[in-house]
Amino acid sequence: MEHAYPADELMPLTCRGRVRGQEPSRGDVDDALGKFSLTLIDSLDTLVVLNKTKEFEDAVRKVLRDVNLDNDVVVSVFETNIRVLGGLLGGHSLAIMLKEKGEYMQWYNDELLQMAKQLGYKLLPAFNTTSGLPYPRINLKFGIRKPEARTGTETDTCTACAGTLILEFAALSRFTGATIFEEYARKALDFLWEKRQRSSNLVGVTINIHTGDWVRKDSGVGAGIDSYYEYLLKAYVLLGDDSFLERFNTHYDAIMRYISQPPLLLDVHIHKPMLNARTWMDALLAFFPGLQVLKGDIRPAIETHEMLYQVIKKHNFLPEAFTTDFRVHWAQHPLRPEFAESTYFLYKATGDPYYLEVGKTLIENLNKYARVPCGFAAMKDVRTGSHEDRMDSFFLAEMFKYLYLLFADKEDVIFDIEDYIFTTEAHLLPLWLSTTNQRISKKNTTSEYTELDDSNFDWTCPNTQILFPNDPLYAQSIREPLKNVVDKSCPRGIIRVREESFRSGAKPPLRARDFMATNPEHLEILKKMGVSLIHLKDGRVQLVQHAIQAASSIDAEDGLRFMQEMIELSSQQQKEQQLPPRAVQIVSHPFFGRVVLTAGPAQFGLDLSKHKETRGFVASSKPYNGCSELTNPEAVMGKIALIQRGQCMFAEKARNIQNAGAIGGIVIDDNEGSSSDTAPLFQMAGDGKDTDDITIPMLFLFSKEGSIILDAIREYEEVEVLLSDKAKDRGKGKKSFVFSLALIFLT
Repeated sequence: MEHAYPADELMPLTCRGRVRGQEPSRGDVDDALGKFSLTLIDSLDTLVVLNKTKEFEDAVRKVLRDVNLDNDVVVSVFETNIRVLGGLLGGHSLAIMLKEKGEYMQWYNDELLQMAKQLGYKLLPAFNTTSGLPYPRINLKFGIRKPEARTGTETDTCTACAGTLILEFAALSRFTGATIFEEYARKALDFLWEKRQRSSNLVGVTINIHTGDWVRKDSGVGAGIDSYYEYLLKAYVLLGDDSFLERFNTHYDAIMRYISQPPLLLDVHIHKPMLNARTWMDALLAFFPGLQVLKGDIRPAIETHEMLYQVIKKHNFLPEAFTTDFRVHWAQHPLRPEFAESTYFLYKATGDPYYLEVGKTLIENLNKYARVPCGFAAMKDVRTGSHEDRMDSFFLAEMFKYLYLLFADKEDVIFDIEDYIFTTEAHLLPLWLSTTNQRISKKNTTSEYTELDDSNFDWTCPNTQILFPNDPLYAQSIREPLKNVVDKSCPRGIIRVREESFRSGAKPPLRARDFMATNPEHLEILKKMGVSLIHLKDGRVQLVQHAIQAASSIDAEDGLRFMQEMIELSSQQQKEQQLPPRAVQIVSHPFFGRVVLTAGPAQFGLDLSKHKETRGFVASSKPYNGCSELTNPEAVMGKIALIQRGQCMFAEKARNIQNAGAIGGIVIDDNEGSSSDTAPLFQMAGDGKDTDDITIPMLFLFSKEGSIILDAIREYEEVEVLLSDKAKDRGKGKKSFVFSLALIFLT
């Protein structure tokens, strides 16, 4: 309030507010900002939980006086629902509670509820699809698909985005009597349920909102799916509809069968659920132990939570993503609250003071590493402790709330927290809504569910006294085997033996600088050293060492040294070869430069930052992979060639299209459905040889972004693009659609 209000969020390093359009765009992250004082609304009910009732009353007056919901801003339907609609409803829930107590809020007359209803109606046009799944974004003032709305062209949404609406929308219907909100949210959930993969009972990460086809077919409990599962169970708790419980139980059985690999939770393919889809986990899955507590399946909750805590103890915070051997995959940490949430629920379930110690560690780390003069700053890199000028609204909405409740005695909270359910943003909705304004017709779906052999179902809505009668040692006995799961010992003390082997004529160990992934002899040496080469779904290669798999203790030591060298080499190469992203701009009719795709650069070819941009019509090469001499040189002559990634080196593709007369090249990812929303982009590396002969510009696009160009070709045949270091003037009065991609460096 001191440094940022009425802005949406605080920028804690520069001590000012973050206002949409006044700061450099951060891509999709900014879709949560709608110029509606986001942090104030999101933290209304936190003030009541912390017994700041006078401050709450003042905050409500500020919201009613200052907040405008009719801004010409494109926002995320998902984020606006859970943060703003949920914040208004949570504030209303506690406002009427305080009014009934007779001391505070005596003037209150459902004003927050009326704002929530206004916002609800503003979100409804997003559901105008044949499937009932909402568009991912909406303009608060102009809605969807109008020219001035600047949105409504999207085809995909994430499962969580479409499946995390029922609590807020049903609560809005129950509070106001307007059934349309609950009906729309139920329809979206019904559609997702119908589209589950029937043999595995899993759902994918992203889905086409028009056709219902799965775009990303990997499945887990983290980003993109997480709160869909959460809302199925909580919808049963809040609304009392058995169909939600039956759906959740069906999914949960599949999760525990395929995704749960205690203590890990690993993504799998929905059609081949025995096959892992990636070798890393994201931080959002930290909510899942808390959901398992609500379900009553305590053992795996304790196991996964303990694994996550060991990662936190190693890095001070939970990295945005980490590998199966607990190395940092994505180093950021935006002060996410999911682990604190699970810690709170595990303490409520077990009464084990261990979880108070966990909470104490979280608070100490926040104060020691994240606290800055004007607030708490997100971690840019948990390894270095560097900060980002960012404090998301969920930090006050969730983190403070869960940590306070973890340590609070019953008398420290002025109302009974057990009378409420937490939304995914930790907003509080009263359980009495289950018997209020029940006018929704419920579809009889009993025949759709199969009998599942899962004894855990007996414990839904569990009585913790039955699960483990006042015995904190129960949880300790489960945690104990996992205490060293992150820090495993490595073989030591064998350098002298290695020196002796050198003298006896043995080959010196493989050095990281000499390693080539295409050399069979090198791959055999890796295997001997216990180093595995894993090809990730996003196209990169990950090296993992398991000392126990090495041929000998000496080989294990060589493997450890090789891995350390590779990390240093990778870091050095990133510093030396760091290139900024480039732009692919569609300039022909009817786009006229309004569509800009941020592309990954190449470490070879024409440097667009030093030379004039390249403009030309696009044409697909034959063969499409560009790995041999082109059979259609006349089609690409003087044009920008489209090539598919895979089967040969990027430099080889560039040479082949250059020899055919192309003036530039765009490599499109061969991993169908890949997107900058879910995977990091890398710059294209050379082939280890001299690439000075390549003189044309080369850029890289993910499949989702590349399909925008391919779809344009199918519809308009002649498509002209501009390859440049940044987007050029799009024409007076025309707004642009920028597809922003993050850059990662391939080494």
